[in-house]
Amino acid sequence: MVLLMIAVYCCCVPMAIPMQHVVAFCGDLGFASQYGAAMLSVLLGTAFLARQFWGWLSDRIGGFQTLLFSSLVQATALVGFLLTKDMAALFAVSAVFGLGLSGLLPAYVIVIRDCFSIHEANWRIPTVMFAGLLGMASGGWGAGLLYDQFGDYLPAFSTGMAFNLVNLAVLLFLISRPHTRLMRQPQTST
Repeated sequence: MVLLMIAVYCCCVPMAIPMQHVVAFCGDLGFASQYGAAMLSVLLGTAFLARQFWGWLSDRIGGFQTLLFSSLVQATALVGFLLTKDMAALFAVSAVFGLGLSGLLPAYVIVIRDCFSIHEANWRIPTVMFAGLLGMASGGWGAGLLYDQFGDYLPAFSTGMAFNLVNLAVLLFLISRPHTRLMRQPQTST
């Protein structure tokens, strides 16, 4: 469970950076703020629609593989934010980022359900999700701090990419291990 908390923290740090800074990032590139707001709308709209896709996929391949694939999509989009300065390309990168981030948090709930007893879900799910909340807060705040320090978003997106790579490493480690559900059968009286 601690590794899941590390993984969700490390996926939520980079998740927060574009969501909280894409408008300012576009301003730094010389685009009007309404284009940055439109990119944020594309990102969030794609995430809203893609959530259905990730649910469908996780029903077929499981939570761990869904986490891995959606984290890979998020990492790919972060590379796009690092390399792209063209407005049309940034709209595409925003859409890909929305696709990637939308599958992550629900898949953690599926993984918890698959790995632990349903009787422990009432504290395990919120505990893991709280680590994600801390990651979202740290990512947005940290990106602003890095921008204030360096006057550029490159260090912020690079740091986000580093966190995404740690997330992928933890997920690959967890996937490589055999998992058995820790079910405790309820006591029945006869």
